[in-house]
Amino acid sequence: METNAYLIEPLLERAEQYTKTSFELLKLKSLEKVAGITSVLASRMLLAGILSLFIFTLNIAVALWLGTLLGKNYYGFFVVASFYGAIGIILLFAHPVIKARVNNSIIAQALN
Repeated sequence: METNAYLIEPLLERAEQYTKTSFELLKLKSLEKVAGITSVLASRMLLAGILSLFIFTLNIAVALWLGTLLGKNYYGFFVVASFYGAIGIILLFAHPVIKARVNNSIIAQALN
């Protein structure tokens, strides 16, 4: 009986070590995925912020330019606002397609 316990003890130690190593590997793989997704999101958010400032400034310039052409500055702002209203309505109807693509992109990034 004592011989059986002597043989099982190293096996249990190896199983315990294997479990610890497997858990550590899982943690590291998870960390790699989170870091990859976070870095992509951070860089895209920074790019989106810079582009937003550019587009905001460009919109003001276009609105003022159109207002000068139309005779009153606020006419230009109405034209630019109407343009964005039309884009908003189009995006409202395209929302399910955009949502599906974003979901698929996030899942693909997480699984690769």
